[in-house]
Amino acid sequence: MARKSIMSEQLKIEIAKELGFYDTVQREGWGGIKARDAGNMVKRAIEMAKESLADGQKQ
Repeated sequence: MARKSIMSEQLKIEIAKELGFYDTVQREGWGGIKARDAGNMVKRAIEMAKESLADGQKQ
């Protein structure tokens, strides 16, 4: 059974570009990235979510 992704494809692409490994994704797909890069992607997504929540609370 296929797992449903929590992050949108667009968000994953944005983060991969920011972290500098999107070229690997283009060449090899998401399975081609290193575990460290995947972990950094998750960390960045969490940071972005926290920033978004913090911005929402300031209003």
